[in-house]
Amino acid sequence: MSTWNAAWRECALPELAARDWDLIVIGGGISGAGILREAARRGWKCLLLEQRDFAWGTSSRSSKMVHGGLRYIAKGQWRLTRDSVRERQRLLGEAPGLVEPLSFVMAHYQGGFPGPRVFGGLLALYDAMAGKRNHLYYPLQQLRYLAPGLNDAQLLGGTRFYDAVTDDARLVLRVLDEARGDGGEALNGMRVVELLRESGQVVGLIAEDVESSQRFTLRSRVVAQATGAWANRLRQASGAEQIRPLRGSHLLLPGWRLPLAHAFSFMHAADGRPVFVFPWEGATVIGTTDLDHRDTLDQDARISAAEVDYLLTACAQQFPAAHIERDDVLSTWAGVRPVVSDGAAGTKPSDEKREHALWIEPGCVTLAGGKLTTFRLLALEVLRACAPWLGCGVDDQGGVVFRSPPAVELPGLPLLQQRRLAGRHGRQLVRLRTLLEELGDACIGGSDTLWAELALAAEQELVLHLDDLLLRRTRIGLLLAQGAAAELPHIRALCQARLGWDDVRWEEEVQRYLALWRSCYSLPDGS
Repeated sequence: MSTWNAAWRECALPELAARDWDLIVIGGGISGAGILREAARRGWKCLLLEQRDFAWGTSSRSSKMVHGGLRYIAKGQWRLTRDSVRERQRLLGEAPGLVEPLSFVMAHYQGGFPGPRVFGGLLALYDAMAGKRNHLYYPLQQLRYLAPGLNDAQLLGGTRFYDAVTDDARLVLRVLDEARGDGGEALNGMRVVELLRESGQVVGLIAEDVESSQRFTLRSRVVAQATGAWANRLRQASGAEQIRPLRGSHLLLPGWRLPLAHAFSFMHAADGRPVFVFPWEGATVIGTTDLDHRDTLDQDARISAAEVDYLLTACAQQFPAAHIERDDVLSTWAGVRPVVSDGAAGTKPSDEKREHALWIEPGCVTLAGGKLTTFRLLALEVLRACAPWLGCGVDDQGGVVFRSPPAVELPGLPLLQQRRLAGRHGRQLVRLRTLLEELGDACIGGSDTLWAELALAAEQELVLHLDDLLLRRTRIGLLLAQGAAAELPHIRALCQARLGWDDVRWEEEVQRYLALWRSCYSLPDGS
């Protein structure tokens, strides 16, 4: 298994740039990772380039849910819902410990929408697509035991159903690792400056190494863009094709402050939009908003003071006795969804359909929109569109995205923790076991993340900056107070040498990271 870190990247970059590629994928989120995975499986010579860091954009700042999109049934998006439900079931089966079932509760109130009958009817269709009954109605007295602390004014009862939850950034890393296991290559910190065109056809690209400012010309038989909200930056776009960037923001609370055993789905009293409060990584998440993102896409998205108020109001609406306030918030995150819009005036953000689109020009295929849950199906659709330039066909081979992790014993760890580690790290489990023998099985702060996982990421997961390590390879920058500032001395002792940074570089990275965290992952000033 080859080393995959910054030292490897520096040595490998000139050689990778000199190769002729079948496919170059632009964009290192879940869509790009899925395309690389399916291309590598088929033996294509394929390379992925990401301008910032893997999962830096939407794919580390989603609502963390692997779901069938229940509300899409009501919008008539039957195929999207069917495909999502089937892919959810596939992921639950292939990646236990990374994608886990999560029970949801929808409380029903007198005069509220949807009522138990309507919601039960929708869930019957939802379950039929999954091939099994997956919901149950609880009358008021039973619901009070299932969901203590729920607002019970005019409460009739509630319906419990199941979807799934994941760590979206770890999902991207695991998919990339599977692609690399089949011969694919991936680089972060590579900004594509322009596409190369000859006789009206894309034949490659020019990319800049953000770390060194050096530029490279790379040639490829076809290019696939999976850059989300950035989709129109490089392609030759027509005026009728629009990406509407929509921001979804979240609050994260300590788990003890609002302990939940289930996710709760309800409609915000202010605008009727669905909101979720759910357990994640031992903490509690409140989200999401849905509004036009008008800030520059080149900076980390951040929550606004108005969104903080909106989400706190939602929490108070559903859990009034908890008295959740701003001081309870550990961290925040905001992501930008790349929604394909028809440009109709007056369409509310929440009314935009979540269908995807493929835009094709000679030698280049651009994916716009799409859902995390269906990344495999999107990848196949992109490869079919790319195939004519490679002179081959693309069938759904039905193979797994995630191969079974190696049979590695992790003695002393609880079974749930072993399941978690196998799901997140896959074939890297062998190296993780060695690090556990060296470092022990202690967790960082009050999180479930092991110090050994942090060391593994520093050694083997192409970390270029401290925020890569603390916000995406691990989530301790979100889960611990002040972005895990109190743990930085221990993190330095463990990771500085593994990252190959001298003292000056470490201090620069710490200052950069803390400024980023205060600006984009904490409560906004004045909120």
